[in-house]
Amino acid sequence: MHIISTNISKIKTVVHNGKEVKTGIFKTPTNEPVVIEKLNIIGDEQADLVNHGGIDKAVYAFSHNHYDYWKRTLKNDDLAVGSFGENFTISDLDEQNIHIGDRIRIGTALLEVSQPRVPCFKLAIALNNKQSLKLFTQYYHTGVYFRVLEQGMAKTGDAVTIEHKTKHNISVKTLFQAFFDKQYPDYESVLLAALERPELALEWQTKIKKKLSL
Repeated sequence: MHIISTNISKIKTVVHNGKEVKTGIFKTPTNEPVVIEKLNIIGDEQADLVNHGGIDKAVYAFSHNHYDYWKRTLKNDDLAVGSFGENFTISDLDEQNIHIGDRIRIGTALLEVSQPRVPCFKLAIALNNKQSLKLFTQYYHTGVYFRVLEQGMAKTGDAVTIEHKTKHNISVKTLFQAFFDKQYPDYESVLLAALERPELALEWQTKIKKKLSL
């Protein structure tokens, strides 16, 4: 794996359903190295600090391999890297093989997989498609949120390597699908197993407990 594109943004104000919305989802590539700190990437802004950024969502990565699917699905051949609000567009980032708690080196920073991404309405704004939230949820390939264990720097072209592989089977895709797919077999067992992972973000622990009425 390696970084195909490094993407950051300033806060932008757009009009959505007649109301002004501030968002940092409109990320564009930068050729400069970026500094990855505990709460975010320097130079990358988030308008909603409750739902974006912070310890468990400091860095968001999305697989470059998914872009062909989305170009076909959204009928948009001009879909550019960064369109999903990702900080890093990475080659061969497979959510089925990336597990909660895996530790991954991106540039010189060491990151830990904390949770899948749950899309909000701002993704639909960025993709200019009202159906994109439903389509994104049904595709189950959400990209990966990380917490930062070791601060560092990264740039386009840098290697992305798994330094520590967890020994359980709760992948990012498995967790997300078990939560949202009503036909997923034995979803309760998957969600209960996920709760046993101390690396799982508090947000997802809360979501699972609510879903299972724990």
